[in-house]
Amino acid sequence: MRGIDNGSSEYMPLIRCGGWDDIGCRKKMEDTHVIINDIEVMGAEPGAYYGVFDGHSGHHAAAFVRDNLLRYILEDASFPASAEQAVKRAFLRTDKAFAEACEVDERLCSGTTALAVLILGRKLLVANAGDCRAVLCKRGKAVNMSRDHKACSLLERRRIEDSGGFVDSFGYLNGELTVARALGDWHIDGLKVTQEGGEGPLTAVPEMHEVCLSEEDEFLIIGCDGFWDVFTSENAVDFARRRLQLHNDPLQCSKELIKEALRRDTNDNLTVLTVCFRDIPPPRPLPILPSVKRSISAEGLQSLSAALQEVVEGCLH
Repeated sequence: MRGIDNGSSEYMPLIRCGGWDDIGCRKKMEDTHVIINDIEVMGAEPGAYYGVFDGHSGHHAAAFVRDNLLRYILEDASFPASAEQAVKRAFLRTDKAFAEACEVDERLCSGTTALAVLILGRKLLVANAGDCRAVLCKRGKAVNMSRDHKACSLLERRRIEDSGGFVDSFGYLNGELTVARALGDWHIDGLKVTQEGGEGPLTAVPEMHEVCLSEEDEFLIIGCDGFWDVFTSENAVDFARRRLQLHNDPLQCSKELIKEALRRDTNDNLTVLTVCFRDIPPPRPLPILPSVKRSISAEGLQSLSAALQEVVEGCLH
């Protein structure tokens, strides 16, 4: 997606994205992703859409969310004026649609985490349900754009317990899942719906994070939990920034991030997207010039002293 030249000096990102995945050491690939570099929305600036979906107990939920979430976002009556609310409703609508699909075909029963990124002009909107993660590089520094929804985290544990669920000693929600938010999993009793018919401890409601992009923002890394198991946010940004400074290719950068994650012995499927916001590489740090210490040798001091003595004696005579 190219920036708009409207005759003003207002910044507009130049979007480029490359994604890669790998089955890793698993027998099945349950990750999937989507890359749409150009979406046209009536009444809104040109945009882009990206998503990473990490399935569990099968790949059907991940594929269903990949294929339907954006459609539900665009169909929402409040989009694009109230994009955040439209995205939240689309997550829930997609989740309910998948439940209905599973009622027709039980072979689809599975679950998935979901992280979706929507860019409209300068607005960057991240919606996350699960433990995928998006990290922004701002002037070389890592800025988390999502929070990992692990069942054992304090905030999620409180929400789970308030919903009638529990987290066991191994960090599993109701003894079933390590994540506290996901789409699907309707086949597991007590997770999505309680026995009383209320909302269960596993929610599909995404957590939202929105920023206005500026010239300081260089790129965004989106990855599944298998990647973040072996990379910190800061480490991933540093690694990607060095690679982009060399070749400025987001696809190649994503491949190199996954290759490094495999070298670090991650034990999960891997998916990484690199989204660049400019058409030039990230700036290289300015070289630090060594400080120069000037000194004079003993012989030089002796010659200087002799010369000064001659000057003084000449003045006296």
